Amino acid sequence: MPRAFIILLDSFGIGATADAKKYGDAGADTLGHIAEYCTAGKANHPSLRHGPLHLPNLSRLGLNGAAKISTGQFVPGLATDIPIQAAYGCAAEKSLGKDTPSGHWELAGVPALFDWGYFPPEYPSFPPDLIEEFIQLANIPGILGNCHASGTEIIQRLGEEHQRSDKPIVYTSGDSVFQIATHEESFGLERLYEICLIARNLVDDYQVGRVIARPFAGTPGQYYRTGHRKDFSIPPPSPTLLDKIVATGHQVIAIGKVADIYADRGITKTVKADGNMALFDAFLQETRAAPDYSLVFVNLVDFDMLYGHRRDVIGYAHALEELDARLPEFEQCLQSNDLAILTADHGCDPTWPGSDHTREHIPILAFGPKIKAGPIGKRETFADIGQTIAKHLGLAPLAHGTHFL
Repeated sequence: MPRAFIILLDSFGIGATADAKKYGDAGADTLGHIAEYCTAGKANHPSLRHGPLHLPNLSRLGLNGAAKISTGQFVPGLATDIPIQAAYGCAAEKSLGKDTPSGHWELAGVPALFDWGYFPPEYPSFPPDLIEEFIQLANIPGILGNCHASGTEIIQRLGEEHQRSDKPIVYTSGDSVFQIATHEESFGLERLYEICLIARNLVDDYQVGRVIARPFAGTPGQYYRTGHRKDFSIPPPSPTLLDKIVATGHQVIAIGKVADIYADRGITKTVKADGNMALFDAFLQETRAAPDYSLVFVNLVDFDMLYGHRRDVIGYAHALEELDARLPEFEQCLQSNDLAILTADHGCDPTWPGSDHTREHIPILAFGPKIKAGPIGKRETFADIGQTIAKHLGLAPLAHGTHFL
């Protein structure tokens, strides 16, 4: 009986889309630019990695071919002469923007065909009325920040004042987000979640995609973000692939922040873990136990959170190589009728100016014991992924997308 698996490398774009210029991203290429840095020796590290990007398993699954479909050229340093063992291609996003929720929803068959709400980069970023109501309802003495910022930078800059004043650090970015950072111990994790729920209700009127709890720990000069992040997302506008699987009485196992992104809809089990390798361990464990007709869906968030947004080319390259080395462990768990799809939700080119997502094609690498290998071309929407999984699991067709297997 069939099962399905999604391995989502958060932010792993493979080349700018045709409309990238509209988003200021013409020429962005997360994979290609990382590979160029590695080939040029600019991504060497004495204890992490050195030399050209080494991705033998992803290359075997068609990553280089997918990149060529996207950009017209192969990726520097990746093998071009090995037999491909997967169906491979790329997809452009129909949804407006380049946010995490829209990418996830679209690949599950529900494009976000509306304009997200964003907060301006000029200080102060948030409307005074919104902040005044938030302070009153959350019963806090005020806020710090009120600007566009890097999450790691702002906690170092304002963390000590936050602990002294008990004022949360509130900031945003080029994404449709309202982010709240507080110290786990002095402010309290549950209290942070409580005020995030208050903020979630307030920003609904602004069509903001996510309120994100960003807890941190440590001491002045040595603050660090913890693994207790939580995303409070606006729910998808209509039933997704996940909802349809659950409606048939079958299981959707969400690993990492997947359940948060779908506002806990269409989820039967949620598994949390901190870091890519811990998430992959959990994914393997759930794969071994997954029943027939189920979907196991993991989001590997470090690619985006730790390396893409922080513009850390070395870290991104190392994380790709680390995952690549472990893919055979997953393949050994696959049963005869399984379908696995490795993909992404947007780009976040670590060589690109700024710290925001980039509008790029995502890879589609579809594999399993009975999956026919070969190119599937450049898909017009991420929803082709959801449609293909729906067909594989014997579900009624989704409203968007065309299956490719």
